[in-house]
Amino acid sequence: MYDLVIIGAAAAGPAAAIYAIRRGLNVIIVSKDTGGEVALSGEVENWPSVIHTTGVELAKQFTDHIKHYNVPLDEGYEVTSISQEGNYHSVHAKDYAGKEKIYQTKAVIVASGIHPRELNAIHEKELKGRGITYCTVCDGPLFKGKVTATIGAGNSAVESALMMGGIAQKVYVLTKYGPDENNNGFPKAENILVKKMMATPTIEVVHYANTTEMVGDTKLTGIKYTDSKTGEEKELAVDGAMVHIGVIPNSDFIDCAQKDEGKQIKVDRLCNTSCKGIFAAGDVTDIPYKQISIAVGMGATAALSAIDYINHFEE
Repeated sequence: MYDLVIIGAAAAGPAAAIYAIRRGLNVIIVSKDTGGEVALSGEVENWPSVIHTTGVELAKQFTDHIKHYNVPLDEGYEVTSISQEGNYHSVHAKDYAGKEKIYQTKAVIVASGIHPRELNAIHEKELKGRGITYCTVCDGPLFKGKVTATIGAGNSAVESALMMGGIAQKVYVLTKYGPDENNNGFPKAENILVKKMMATPTIEVVHYANTTEMVGDTKLTGIKYTDSKTGEEKELAVDGAMVHIGVIPNSDFIDCAQKDEGKQIKVDRLCNTSCKGIFAAGDVTDIPYKQISIAVGMGATAALSAIDYINHFEE
């Protein structure tokens, strides 16, 4: 029987674990990997006290921190469901071989994060991993000296373009917004990043672009899109496509917690969910700002709330 099971090992999960273990709780982290979306971030320049780092390095530091405190970590297990028996919870998880493991606990913190949203373009699924990637940090170096396209209009898309601007021969950036719209057609991105992207000579922004089809037989050779202003269908010859159009919460395994229309878990300011004894933190929640520093703060808040709950736990 655990006091606390933490689901996820990206940013919110390790933060919660550090607070829990320092309070003497019998805690374990269950996660299919470490780092999560943090490790998939490119350059990180908004982490307080560190002027510049990378997502990979920051994720490693988070993992090293929980190892320093000897926090138990079951990596390689994906949580499939949570069931309740009285005031206790059973967290069901499976490894990559399908072997099931069940964790009995008094409280749970869901910090399972998010995963990339797909375009649902023609031939996207067939060409995934054959020129199409959702992680520029992971796969961008494979396209050195080639022609690539980044699809999206947020920070992750702009960061992808900036990274590829120093790797690829030519980088197209496809945004569905026009150049006269907020922030040069990138309304969800930081202005400083957009300015840097627009000043990069290897990058060309394509506005009003609605991607419709990925072209290629055994590997990606092009992208088809519709110009929403003219209605014209166009095609770009590319060797690689980086898709960064948003994310989906990893919340399907929990049924009792209330969620919004986007499957984000609803929480109050103390990270309580609608399920007694279950808390949530980080990008999986309905907090609108998906930032590493916010996820860490929420992880600490969720841990303190869970500690208070466990201190008053009734059998």
